[in-house]
Amino acid sequence: MAPPAQSQRSPSPSQPSGKGEISDLKSQLRQHAGSRAPGADDAKRELFKKVISYMTIGIDVSSLFGEMVMCSVTSDIVLKKMCYLYVGNYAKGNPDLALLTINFLQKDCKDEDPMIRGLALRSLCSLRVANLVEYLVGPLGSGLKDSNSYVRMVAAIGVLKLYHISASTCVDADFPAMLKHLMLNDPDAHVVANCLSSLQEIWSSESSTSEEASREREALLSKPVIYYFLNRIKEFSEWAQCLVLELVAKYVPSDNSEIFDIMNLLEDRLQHANGAVVLATIKVFMQLTLSMTDVHQQVYERIKAPLLTLVSSGSQEQSYAVLSHLHLLVMRAPMLFSSDYKHFYCQYNEPSYVKKLKLEMLTAVANETNTYEIVTELCEYAANVDIPIARESIRAVGKIALQQYDVNAIVDRLLQFLEMEKDYVTAETLVLVKDLLRKYPQWSHDCIAVVGNISSKNVQEPKAKAALIWMLGEYSQDMNDAPYVLESLIENWDDEHSAEFHLEVMDYLVGQVRLHLLTAVLKCFLKRPPETQKALGAALAAGLTDFHQDVHDRALFYYRLLQYNVSVAERVVNPPKQAVSVFADTQSSEVKDRIFDEFNSLSVVYQKPSYMFTDKEHRGPFEFSDELGSLSIGAESADNVVPAHRVEANDKDLLLSISEKEESRGATNNGSAYDAPLYNDTSMPTGASQTQSELAISNPMVPSHSPSSSLAIDDLLGLGLPLAPVSPPPPPSLKLNAKAVLDPSTFQQKWRQLPISSSQDYSMSPLGVAGLTTPQAFLRHMQGHSIHCIASGGQAPNFKFFFFAQKADELSIFLVECIINTSSAKAQIKIKADDQSMSQSFSTSFQSALSKFGTA
Repeated sequence: MAPPAQSQRSPSPSQPSGKGEISDLKSQLRQHAGSRAPGADDAKRELFKKVISYMTIGIDVSSLFGEMVMCSVTSDIVLKKMCYLYVGNYAKGNPDLALLTINFLQKDCKDEDPMIRGLALRSLCSLRVANLVEYLVGPLGSGLKDSNSYVRMVAAIGVLKLYHISASTCVDADFPAMLKHLMLNDPDAHVVANCLSSLQEIWSSESSTSEEASREREALLSKPVIYYFLNRIKEFSEWAQCLVLELVAKYVPSDNSEIFDIMNLLEDRLQHANGAVVLATIKVFMQLTLSMTDVHQQVYERIKAPLLTLVSSGSQEQSYAVLSHLHLLVMRAPMLFSSDYKHFYCQYNEPSYVKKLKLEMLTAVANETNTYEIVTELCEYAANVDIPIARESIRAVGKIALQQYDVNAIVDRLLQFLEMEKDYVTAETLVLVKDLLRKYPQWSHDCIAVVGNISSKNVQEPKAKAALIWMLGEYSQDMNDAPYVLESLIENWDDEHSAEFHLEVMDYLVGQVRLHLLTAVLKCFLKRPPETQKALGAALAAGLTDFHQDVHDRALFYYRLLQYNVSVAERVVNPPKQAVSVFADTQSSEVKDRIFDEFNSLSVVYQKPSYMFTDKEHRGPFEFSDELGSLSIGAESADNVVPAHRVEANDKDLLLSISEKEESRGATNNGSAYDAPLYNDTSMPTGASQTQSELAISNPMVPSHSPSSSLAIDDLLGLGLPLAPVSPPPPPSLKLNAKAVLDPSTFQQKWRQLPISSSQDYSMSPLGVAGLTTPQAFLRHMQGHSIHCIASGGQAPNFKFFFFAQKADELSIFLVECIINTSSAKAQIKIKADDQSMSQSFSTSFQSALSKFGTA
């Protein structure tokens, strides 16, 4: 039988058919090199297209370098462009091959065709080979004096490329002065813009080391230069106009007449079709009038129309960028935009990120005159098929309710949401009703009447469940079923799970629900003791055995508080409360002002200052390299990270005095020794009377005075001194260099080479742990003790820091790895040192600095 015929496939024109394809291309290129026969250029074009296509898909065709250079001797500009593209791609990685291109590129820089001269000069400056810098000076000098504006424009950017390759060569050749002359005298606006761009970057880099560069940089902001650019601004391209406007925004006029002159010159730029030009002009107007309150307000009125026009035109991405800037202005002056609220209504075809931003703006501009219309519109969004937008709309209604005085209609709308029988709507509404009751307690009767009809089994989201539990505890006297609902929640103590959250986030949220449950049960007990006594005992017993350290401590705190005095417990847990007048803003005014100063930048789109997404300490977990990948908290093994919820067997309970700890070593639960009741959730036997007596709640009106109640109780919240405070480490005798500097690569090398000279655990103070909510404060504190951070990362409860320090007047370096767990208040410290004999002294200094964090 004959073998089956093989299918014949034609090779793809963009991929070589075999190993000999490159060789075939090389031979064909050699054949056409120097050929002037008719049709030779067309043949070269086809060959060049193949080479470029192979290079584009990642095939190495660097072996054709010589042949490509030989074929570049032609007047065909298309061939020239393809050859320059090829040369620029392989020159940096093959410096020796790049040397072959110098002759023909220099020759092309003198070509009669200005297009070829410009392309050749651009390719020559794009080689980025340091040892070929000397060949760039001559062509660049000629290019800056060329009669054609395109060549001068390319040369202006070429000077900047030369500066990045060799700054000294660029400055010694006096190119900055030539650029300045061109910038102020060239008739072509494109050349002027490129000169300005190059000079700004060169002088900004040189100003730190050169006084002359610093003076030249300041001269750019002089009145003659600024007016020169403004008078020519209509000649510039859109990119160049933005460049000029950014420069003008930094200019400080001498008087008000100058301000009005500049604004009159730029008035027509507000009508420009390009959004970037409009935003740059708006930034100039606002920066110039910051000190003129009345005029500044008029500027807001003037820029409304251009911004609203840009929002409704163009792509969704452009609309979002413009809308982000409009959002910033609305947040600063909501009253000025209150009459334009209909522009912020959501359209059905808008993406979610645009709708979310519009909802925030509707919330901000709501006032007495437009609240009804805005809330009516938001209530329509609550039934949106896009669940995140439905959630945001409900939150927006709640925010409006919290910032208005007349909330009658809004409260009715919120309570109607609870009747929609949608889980996510109910969840969001419960959270808002809780905040509403904190600010308007007088609405408790109406709200509780509706909330009382909600089954706790239908509320699964942790935040919503916590809000419902809070209301059950706070208003248990008005809700007949409150004790029994709480009892059912306690019976399902271990059933708090949801697939919607990450495991660590879920653990945290579950802990918050249980903390609310403990407090709510105790509040309910203090108001309705007979009905809640059993539920309270079950809750305390469950809390004492909970693996969340906070829940465990809260339960033990309540237990001992009741054991000491029920009246005191009531004053602590359920004191008279005042209505919350203002809820905390998520952003400080300083941050908002910083974002406003960075108008027309990514800071506005991200809604955070630039340092928060450019500085390395704000980028999150930090990794030096793959070899030191363990610097990332996420990559840590269980042995190297302090567990978030692990309680060691010898870690005695925080609330026990020393004598109690010694007496209670026998029985342990959750790794802690305590005198606590046991609870059997299946029944309450007669033997449980002992538990009830220990809880001292058989008669809530009579305080219990057991022998243990006279013992001192440690302060769980860190508000006072512990019974037996640990004396802080002695003052350090080691003097450190406050200006020590160490680059990351040296740190890595030393960390790999040096052995661990000291490794120990350190218990941090509660105030120090609380201070870690802002790690930057911790880094500044350590730097104040001459201990500098080189890397940091992690998130609550685990934080990881790498520090270094240098001994004063010596080159001896100390390296530190510090892992802090805020749940257990423990720090793991590993120290490596050039001088091993000084490790203990430095360890003492480091611990002394740790002990002082949060106390000052």
